[in-house]
Amino acid sequence: MQSREIHLKRYPEGVPAPKDFELATVELPAPAEGQVVVRNRFLSVDPYMRGRMSPARNSYVAPFEIGKPLGGDAVGEVVASRDPEFPIGSHVTSFLGWREAFVAPGKRLARIDARGFPLSAYLGVLGMPGMTAYVGLLRVGGPKPGATLFVSGAAGAVGSAVCQIGKIKGCRVVASAGTPAKAEWLKAAAGVDAVIDYRETPDLAEALHAHCPDGIDIYFENVGGPHLEAALENMAMNGRIVVCGLIAGYNEAKPGPANLFQIIAKRLSIQGFLVNDHEDMQPAFLADMRSWIKSGKLQWEETVVEGIDRMPEAFIGLFAGANLGKMVVRV
Repeated sequence: MQSREIHLKRYPEGVPAPKDFELATVELPAPAEGQVVVRNRFLSVDPYMRGRMSPARNSYVAPFEIGKPLGGDAVGEVVASRDPEFPIGSHVTSFLGWREAFVAPGKRLARIDARGFPLSAYLGVLGMPGMTAYVGLLRVGGPKPGATLFVSGAAGAVGSAVCQIGKIKGCRVVASAGTPAKAEWLKAAAGVDAVIDYRETPDLAEALHAHCPDGIDIYFENVGGPHLEAALENMAMNGRIVVCGLIAGYNEAKPGPANLFQIIAKRLSIQGFLVNDHEDMQPAFLADMRSWIKSGKLQWEETVVEGIDRMPEAFIGLFAGANLGKMVVRV
């Protein structure tokens, strides 16, 4: 059985380009005892992967290896098995990433019950991005009814879930997004109270002040750069900043905000987090998210790109804001 996979050809300089990747065809071995063969159905691209595409970057995971398949979340179907825990036809998630099919020990996989939800949801709203939103807002942010929550990158997979969980918890939600279509979706489907189109806003800090005259109680940070500076200017006293991502600086070294003194003046709390440190919340996350989806309290969108050969295109598109909701590739 053959499989195609995407390898990292070289470490990108600045924004990744198609020439930094290559498509390879490999022959898969027959599964040994305890192994299974999985044919992937959907593959994930996520902004954090950029940090693994440079040997010089200090990331929380090891860099990708040149000439090897890129890792990442995937959901697929077991097509051959020598592990009784994973019969043929089982649906599984893995972190083995950018490949059409693979052979792996069953212990490296997780079975999912896909009844009632599309497989791709387990890469988005019911997967790592959804749990990142859930953990970051509820455990780190600590929202209370009536709090003002500002979410940057709000039309992405994480941000859109944060906005809606915030509304469910009684927050007033202000969001930022980069196109009129995304702004409209956030208002119509996600139910946010106000949206700032940052590409059309000459002064982000001034726009935030207009929408948050009493200050921002919780800022869920996905972007960094000018967004963080504007938020710092508008934080309420004793406000909390939940740092999930800083995509504005992933492709180049940038100096930090010029107004960090606001952290002292406003007695702010700033906390970064990694979702993997909060696995204890997984059962509650799945129960709540499934309930909210079924009741209509939580909506989600996906941007689906067709074909493994377009994985680099999908990944690069994240940095241009080409996605509404979760970006996935259908294999």
